Amino acid sequence: MSLKAIPKILVTGKNGQVGFELQRSLAILGEVIAVDRNDCDLSNPAAICELVQRIRPDIIVNPAAHTAVDKAESEVELATLLNVTAPQVFAEEAAKLGALLVHYSTDYVFDGTKDGEYLESDATNPQSVYGKTKLAGELAVAAANPRHLIFRTSWVFGAHGGNFLKTMLRLMQQRDTLSVVADQIGAPTSASMIADATAQIIAQYLRSADQAQFAFGTYNLVADGETSWHGYASLINDIAVAQGYTLKIRGSDIKPIPASDYPVPAPRPANSRLNTQKLETTFGLVLPEWQAGVHNVMTLLKQV
Repeated sequence: MSLKAIPKILVTGKNGQVGFELQRSLAILGEVIAVDRNDCDLSNPAAICELVQRIRPDIIVNPAAHTAVDKAESEVELATLLNVTAPQVFAEEAAKLGALLVHYSTDYVFDGTKDGEYLESDATNPQSVYGKTKLAGELAVAAANPRHLIFRTSWVFGAHGGNFLKTMLRLMQQRDTLSVVADQIGAPTSASMIADATAQIIAQYLRSADQAQFAFGTYNLVADGETSWHGYASLINDIAVAQGYTLKIRGSDIKPIPASDYPVPAPRPANSRLNTQKLETTFGLVLPEWQAGVHNVMTLLKQV
């Protein structure tokens, strides 16, 4: 199917962190139709089919997911519907239209035991329901539609929605001390950066002389650099002090602890580092350092 002069881009999860930012970043590329659960219940495959057949998009961008990692351990059926079945149906319906499907996945598809950054080609071994369903969703998308881009990301945060950064900022204003896990490593990645990179790659797809030969596949998409949750919290504190937030805590009041001291229902990867060379080389992108995203979001939050 040839793309129209003004392509239709269907975005799911419009009130989620990434979905919110995608509406901004994709607006210059075409007509964006953004939906949430009130517009389409993604746990209902028939509703997804009806939505896609009615809109007939040229591109579907699907950040919607069951992302409550601990809840997924007891909500296996719902997590499977949202993280496996829904992406599969979107991929199948997109394939019927010759449309591109952009889907998002996670560092949780790995077990976190590797020494070093994970490559897209490394063996997967998810340890949680969330990770297992996200991996199954990746496989379903790839099998159903050759025109797919899957972006694995990690530690997502933004000015919109709930996340670690906003939780830490609130707790630093309420508590005298904090204990934060220091033996899990990853790259805090801003939703706006994910959305901007997605838009740049989709723009390349739209300009491609032969879209059928585009560099489809799975890519790691995270900010540059790495830190621990404790290091992340410490930077949040440093920026908050510099920006004039009223805090009860200073850096020395944030205590590093091992993950074993903070038991949760779903196991987290100790190593969430994802190598982004494939994405940067293929699409000619340079991804910013994670610290820049934290600073930008905190600046926005301070202005609210």
